Amino acid sequence: MRKPAAKIITSSCDLPEFESRSFFHSKSLFLLYEQTPRQKPYMVVLETDDGEIVGHLLAVVRYRLSLFPPYIYSHCRIYGEGEYIKCDMSANDLFGIALRALTRKLHNRVLYMELSNLSTKMFGYKLLRENQYFPIQWMGIHNSLHSKDPKERLSEKMLKRIDNAYHKGVETIDAESEEDIYEFFRLLKEHNRFKYRRYIPDIIFFKELQKSGNGRLFVTKYKNRIIGCCACAFSEGNAFLWYSAFRRKSFIMLHPDTVTIWHAIMYAHKNGYAHIEFMDVGLPFRKNPFREFILRFGGKPVSTYRWFRFSFKWLNSIFSWLYRD
Repeated sequence: MRKPAAKIITSSCDLPEFESRSFFHSKSLFLLYEQTPRQKPYMVVLETDDGEIVGHLLAVVRYRLSLFPPYIYSHCRIYGEGEYIKCDMSANDLFGIALRALTRKLHNRVLYMELSNLSTKMFGYKLLRENQYFPIQWMGIHNSLHSKDPKERLSEKMLKRIDNAYHKGVETIDAESEEDIYEFFRLLKEHNRFKYRRYIPDIIFFKELQKSGNGRLFVTKYKNRIIGCCACAFSEGNAFLWYSAFRRKSFIMLHPDTVTIWHAIMYAHKNGYAHIEFMDVGLPFRKNPFREFILRFGGKPVSTYRWFRFSFKWLNSIFSWLYRD
């Protein structure tokens, strides 16, 4: 079999027909990105000489602008290695073709490229290195929902904390009204205002995610005021907690973070999802408050890599040396 050709598509009008198991590399997410301001999707499609599509990978370029602190730049984000069908070439080799094509396309067009949530820690290691990507040790957490009731994984203290919050009138519901989605977005922006790397897409993204059926927005309320929120995506029988924000300091005795995360876990469990994965618990520092908080729900920590590549060669060389194995 000859190597398939890599075609990069940036308009939904040009997308060919193909099956997709993963929401993160689907036409649905491509369309969602396309409708969202300051985001541009790139779908890499691998096609053989006879027109058979043997793989595809979705990336999004995000354009970031801020007056305080002042900055403007764009970066590329990829979740997972893409999807590939069984053929004479391995998924690893097909991924290499897609990666090289995308890297060539976006080189010098973005400040950096970032790839995470690979199926295994070492997937594509050699290929990523050959394309000048460098790995940073990262931490992942996922909760198994099929082998045990989530309540059995909680301590008595956590269960009591949740019950007390519900008793005081705290509730978590779907953000379906325009007002709830606006307040959801407002809290998310406030919570992440000074977090440099935490990118929050336009409100259109969250509205369309809710409509798509591939995700849910949850808001935690107390006396009709939103004190917590989170956004989940669903893919291949699993749930993914993508974004979250809480008013922990203002409502410390109501534990909005605990109640919100717990509702997302229970929603995933009741709807038959096998796992819930927390997509960004950060660097594996010895002390990581958010990671320690998420682990209280009985999840399993997993060491993984997050790959980066800067377009400035000198900058990429410095970081590659700093984060060498």
